[in-house]
Amino acid sequence: MKLTVIGASGSFPGPGSPASCYLVTADGPDGDGGTRPWRVLLDLGNGSLGVLQRYIDLEQLDGILLSHLHPDHCMDLCGLHVAVRWNPAGWHAGRIPVYGPAATATRIAEAYGMEPEPGMHPDFDFRTWRPGRTERLGPFRITPHSVRHPIDEAYALRLEVDEPGEDGAPVPRVLTYSGDTDTCEGLVAAARGADVFLCEAAFQEGRDDHIDGVHLTGLRAGRMAAQAGARKLLLTHLPVWNDPQQAALEARRAYEGPLAVAVAGLSYGV
Repeated sequence: MKLTVIGASGSFPGPGSPASCYLVTADGPDGDGGTRPWRVLLDLGNGSLGVLQRYIDLEQLDGILLSHLHPDHCMDLCGLHVAVRWNPAGWHAGRIPVYGPAATATRIAEAYGMEPEPGMHPDFDFRTWRPGRTERLGPFRITPHSVRHPIDEAYALRLEVDEPGEDGAPVPRVLTYSGDTDTCEGLVAAARGADVFLCEAAFQEGRDDHIDGVHLTGLRAGRMAAQAGARKLLLTHLPVWNDPQQAALEARRAYEGPLAVAVAGLSYGV
């Protein structure tokens, strides 16, 4: 698997990054006995759709996986709807699978000023998460885990892909994305043994740590990664007023493994 950070800014786009959006690529079946690259997005927050086109053609998208329905994680679905519906050359890729909370189709239609029916159903194949139920899309096995955030449904997403090991036998590679959350058992379960734990750290110790049930600090993220036994921690969703170095120093107090702060435009192997 390869993770490319399209946007990592917390809560709204920053001067150097869109809001949350992560491109994940892995080889999988092409339907003719061969393989091809499969491309899915973890969230599609405001500002991300334009930057995404630096890396792929929009018709190459195989699916969108939404952690929750706050605008900084889903609102550029509205722009993608325009690309699908109104491209003068036509859209040849078929309806795009969109996995998310039960209210996804209605919420996005309302955001665009449309009636819920048919809404954006002609463009997107909306599929509803069920906590703990694994979905399959190409080479990806995706399991949502309920987490703590002030919205009806919020999920951490665990992605698994089998890749050949040194002896040729399949070895599962695991990427976990926290979405937005505070500390909880669901987050630890989602990140258990993950090769890369992409984890939000929107809050800061000494400034926001008294706020419960909304976001993690760097320290809280480090504790979650340590409890889960994650092999690498990649901090993300830092708002513009956060110091990335401070977030990393906080996380280091609780987590001893490889640690970095996600940077828009960079790619990471899983």
